[in-house]
Amino acid sequence: MMKKLFLTSLVLIFCWIAELNLTPLQGSTNKTTHAKEAAIADAGFLYRELSSVKNNSLPSREVFSIALKGFSNLKSVSGAVKKEILTVIDFSLPSNKKRLWVIDLKNKKVLFNDWVAHGKNSGENLASKFSNVTETYMSSLGFYVTGEVYQGKHGLSLYLEGMDKNFNDKARERAIVMHGANYVSGDFIKKYGRLGRSFGCPSVSMDIHKQVINTIRDGSCLFIYYPDEQFLKTSQVLNVV
Repeated sequence: MMKKLFLTSLVLIFCWIAELNLTPLQGSTNKTTHAKEAAIADAGFLYRELSSVKNNSLPSREVFSIALKGFSNLKSVSGAVKKEILTVIDFSLPSNKKRLWVIDLKNKKVLFNDWVAHGKNSGENLASKFSNVTETYMSSLGFYVTGEVYQGKHGLSLYLEGMDKNFNDKARERAIVMHGANYVSGDFIKKYGRLGRSFGCPSVSMDIHKQVINTIRDGSCLFIYYPDEQFLKTSQVLNVV
């Protein structure tokens, strides 16, 4: 009888311990789920607000949501982002489309929407190949934090710090920067049907390069998008939570 009572007590104790161990895990999962749902809701709300402003041209809602998630992670987790400015480049669009947006998140305003070039070995009018390797002359996907400016062979230029390991963290080593270029213009598109291409840099129009660079310099977030499943699943910036 005593042995049976002892065994019953042991079973009850083990069940109680198991319940205690499961409760924090369930709570943690729920907390993560709620955080993701809240982030999606915030992105949707902000996107609607931006869309309601007259003459605001925006990236797709999906691309904006991904970009905003990375921005939020870089700001809250790593503290690398200091400005409420988000630059989005959508390389799923052809180069003859205005596929760069600079968005003031605080004031809910699109500051710039213009052309941007991709690397010469990433593709012709459409970019489809990307690299993190030196001298490939391809663009690199992922999240960047803008650095300091300098005067280079293209005039005012902006250093970019790649924040996604294995996708763009060799940006400094590869001299991937933002600069102006004469081959980024409406006239070039009229003549060739596409923009010219860079050695991997996100080059912008000479007409606005100074304004864009001075707006996003020193601690803002820049995101280069392409619907690459491997990147979306493994980006360290996107998958913090």
